[in-house]
Amino acid sequence: MRTPLLDISCRERSLMHLAYAIIIILAAWRWGDWKNWKLYHPSMLYITAGSYLYEYLTKDQTMWKFHPDYLYNQTVTVVVYAIVTMPLSVLIFLSRYPKALGKKVFHYGIWIGIYIIGEWFLLRMGRISYQHSWSLWYSLLFDIMMFPMIRLHHKRPLVAYGLSIPIVVSLIYLFHIQLE
Repeated sequence: MRTPLLDISCRERSLMHLAYAIIIILAAWRWGDWKNWKLYHPSMLYITAGSYLYEYLTKDQTMWKFHPDYLYNQTVTVVVYAIVTMPLSVLIFLSRYPKALGKKVFHYGIWIGIYIIGEWFLLRMGRISYQHSWSLWYSLLFDIMMFPMIRLHHKRPLVAYGLSIPIVVSLIYLFHIQLE
């Protein structure tokens, strides 16, 4: 039996990716530090580059697949996430980053929660599916790694790039990605 919260019509499900992007755009407009956006721009590009690297390396064996809505097709959906949704969330994440240690832990928890709950909704609505042993739990572990890497990139980009290489190689090995 479906809960009322998740009793969403087919038409409403077909708006999930578009709605997600619009929510992030509005949130970035409201909470992003637009006066200092250039400070965050390299890390926004880092997340975009990571997204495109994933798409390129796994083009024939993706871990997850978006099921498009009004965004036309899988490729356009991926592009919207790579150049709009993820970079704008990085802008908010970094521009609202707290100074106190306890607040930092809470900040990470909030952002990991936002990402995993958002993905859970996409999964429940049939807007994303998993392949090659990937699961929502792997997404959670990835988010736990991703947000500290974004922050590290913001503070020490060369160290972040250096750590990104073994992370990517490990993921390729763990999920048996065949590179051509």
